[in-house]
Amino acid sequence: MQSVYLVAAKGYSEMQVGVLLFVFGMSQFLCQTPAGYLFDSTQQKVSWLSAAGILTTLMTVLSAIFACDSNFEVMVAIKAAQGGISSFIPLGLNSITQGTVGSDGMTRQVAGNEMMNRLGTAVMVIIGSLIAFAQYPIFDSLLLVVSPIACIGFLYCLNQIKSSDIDHDVARGLVAETGENDGAEETGVQSSTLCPRTTSPLELLKDPTLLLFVTICFLFHLTNGTILPLVRQILAIGNGRSGILLNGMSITTAQLVMAASANVCDSYSSKHGRKMLFLIALGIVPIRCAILAFLLTIKGFNDAGVFLRFLILSTQVLDGIGAGLFGTMYILVSSDISGGTGRFGLTLGLATAAMSIGGIVSRCVGQALAEYFGYVSAFWILMDMSVVPTLMYLIFMPEILGRKQKIGVFREEKTKVVEFEPLVTSPAMQ
Repeated sequence: MQSVYLVAAKGYSEMQVGVLLFVFGMSQFLCQTPAGYLFDSTQQKVSWLSAAGILTTLMTVLSAIFACDSNFEVMVAIKAAQGGISSFIPLGLNSITQGTVGSDGMTRQVAGNEMMNRLGTAVMVIIGSLIAFAQYPIFDSLLLVVSPIACIGFLYCLNQIKSSDIDHDVARGLVAETGENDGAEETGVQSSTLCPRTTSPLELLKDPTLLLFVTICFLFHLTNGTILPLVRQILAIGNGRSGILLNGMSITTAQLVMAASANVCDSYSSKHGRKMLFLIALGIVPIRCAILAFLLTIKGFNDAGVFLRFLILSTQVLDGIGAGLFGTMYILVSSDISGGTGRFGLTLGLATAAMSIGGIVSRCVGQALAEYFGYVSAFWILMDMSVVPTLMYLIFMPEILGRKQKIGVFREEKTKVVEFEPLVTSPAMQ
């Protein structure tokens, strides 16, 4: 929402906004993989996440204070800091989630987390849009009020989690647990000294499935990252107060649909796998771009009527479905890929970093295309680009559910490891 705030209220050009988004995204990209490594290693997860939330809010408030043309260099510095700090938040949240519910509970809990995340975002956007509508054209208090309120709620809920509630080995994907639907029989291992072995980062990077998944994440965000900012600008530019309200409605619509999509991930993916939902998420992007380009071809966006703007706004339903599915599933796939490696945070950091660098390039290119060639051409080009990751996932990516490695790769230390048959078997094992 800050991009619309800068364009509509502060007079920034699309290119200037693109530069700020580039700096923000690049800073996120550089920090996400180290942040994942940190959360794999530290037992102070709640403290690190709390600090990241406070500092991110501070950077948002500073953005509202210094946002003007004469302070563009200061804004670049603020966005660089904000991007790096905010990269710790999703990685910390998901590390704590896996540490509290285990890998077996990840599907349900991640879907629940994403659903509440989207609903909370929708509520805050509604509040912010109403404040901006009432105070237009001066609504600096929007970021000064809404962000601190959200931060207080975040800190209160986060600090209800005690350190003893988190199993830090499980959080990094190191401790053996029965994977979802893997159907594997448990084998007893008897030893006086059994040590789980953490996979080295270099070993992790040799996994071809991980490399393919990271590439697809990059290509998805290369095309998808700029669509919502362009749509918000189409709805906001030249429409004053009503444009700000339409922008808020576009975000709220998408967030509400994302919440419903996240809930679908819980009920479907644990039973039927990850691949179909991912294909739906990827395939929606070219359809959405084609619809937007067609609507803008009918009538130039500067003089578009109310009905046409409503149709443009309605495309956010597609965004909600695609982004809602992707935002939940990429976490679950990262958990599946990293099972047994002790590198869940690092794996998630790599995937998130790929998404960030894709988003960086996407936003910068998207803003430049819109400024130099117009919004219609931008959407047609993005449509062509978005077909590539869809086909890659369809053809090359295997079904990942049940792929989890046997967690707890043990090395023998002084004592011989002896395998034995269980003395008592349950009906499920027979």
